[in-house]
Amino acid sequence: MGTTTIIDGIEVLEEGDGDEAIVMVHGWPDTRALWDATVAALSPQWRCVRFTLPGYDLAQPPRPTSVAQMSAFIDRVVAHAGRGRPVTLLLHDWGCVFGYQYAMTHPDKVARLIGVDVGDAGSRATRRALTPRAKWMIASYQLWLAMAWRIGGAVGDRMTRRMARRLRCPVPPQRIGVQMNYPYAMRWLGAVGGMRGMAPLEPRCPMLYLYGARKPFAFHSPQWLETLAARPGSRVVALRSGHWLMVEKPDEFNRALLDWLGSPG
Repeated sequence: MGTTTIIDGIEVLEEGDGDEAIVMVHGWPDTRALWDATVAALSPQWRCVRFTLPGYDLAQPPRPTSVAQMSAFIDRVVAHAGRGRPVTLLLHDWGCVFGYQYAMTHPDKVARLIGVDVGDAGSRATRRALTPRAKWMIASYQLWLAMAWRIGGAVGDRMTRRMARRLRCPVPPQRIGVQMNYPYAMRWLGAVGGMRGMAPLEPRCPMLYLYGARKPFAFHSPQWLETLAARPGSRVVALRSGHWLMVEKPDEFNRALLDWLGSPG
């Protein structure tokens, strides 16, 4: 059992012991439950702090959140979790996009960075590395979800759940709704302020990057992987998995986290 705190109307759950906090940020179409097995593995040594992204709790009204608003919210969570110390960020999918932006603009508040399956996704190097087919696949599913968000309602929900099935999302369909799609609308339709002017991913702190190698395309460039792997204290780990590493390969995923977090750097 953990303790909960309400920050900006969102329940923030804290579990585990230790002086160091790990703040976990999920992506689409997940909730804080994505990290259940991860918290079980890490909480004996670290305080694990997690929440469901604004608008991703289907029991609550839609809550499209801009990049600036998300950074401000994460900052309040970090201030609560860190207790005056920098934290480790553990990020997946859209949680990477939002969390990286926070880390790049608040480097003094992030001691370590863990990215899962999304690296320098928006960079020119990644775009150059993608094949035409991969670019088409990415645009197809993301535009579909963006348009579902624009349509909304029951039709939008059906569109969203249909795409989730095609992408083999490990989330029950009843827990997936169109209100979760606003990041795709931000990316492709300029909704909620869009995503222009995002800071490039150039971490100043040690970083662990884990990615699934059994996918038709990657959200990182080979050059970025090489650069990161060569940095002292940083590490790159590939698992024979799809996008949801912590669900598909939980034991390997948790071992990689524990090994890196416990290393001297």
